Amino acid sequence: MVEHATATAVPVQPGSDDALREQVLDAADRLYYSRGIQAVGMDELRAAAGVPLKRLYRLFASKDAIVAEVLRRRHALWEEGLTAAVIAAGTPRDRLLAIYDYLAGWFAQGDFHGCMFINAFGELGGCSSEVADLAREHKAGFQAYVAELVEVAGGPPVLAAQLAILAEGAQTTAAISGSPDAAAQARAAAVTLIDAAGVAAG
Repeated sequence: MVEHATATAVPVQPGSDDALREQVLDAADRLYYSRGIQAVGMDELRAAAGVPLKRLYRLFASKDAIVAEVLRRRHALWEEGLTAAVIAAGTPRDRLLAIYDYLAGWFAQGDFHGCMFINAFGELGGCSSEVADLAREHKAGFQAYVAELVEVAGGPPVLAAQLAILAEGAQTTAAISGSPDAAAQARAAAVTLIDAAGVAAG
């Protein structure tokens, strides 16, 4: 769900460079997310993807290139999944709260290990400007999206920042605690903030 939802399938020729790239990225996403980026070497990734090491380096110039592409895919999937969940909600107020309902579904998954952008920034943000930039862009994109939803709902700009911080904090809390309860707690706090901002239910 959320960052690792299933993307819309694009037909590719088996054995083609495009197909092998997807195999590598799928394996990298799975391994990096479950164990951490620095813990996974290229040889292990090659074995998991079923791609010869020489071919792997022909597809991707470096591990850094793979990490960056994994993060770009996660960003696209996050936007796709979150937007679909929000659009499916009813009123503008409901759409704000749908953010936390979506997080609840993600947190409840057995393979949830937190936000990959936060994880990647923690591992590599100090030594990789590309990873740091991708993480910042991802978070800024989410904050901008929440701001759009708040504006449509008639709330003040400060509400967007408050709701985004609740969502970000819930992700970290759920990852550390191993419990999905943070989503419901953040949702309850969001209701309080939305009510205080005078956002109507209709």
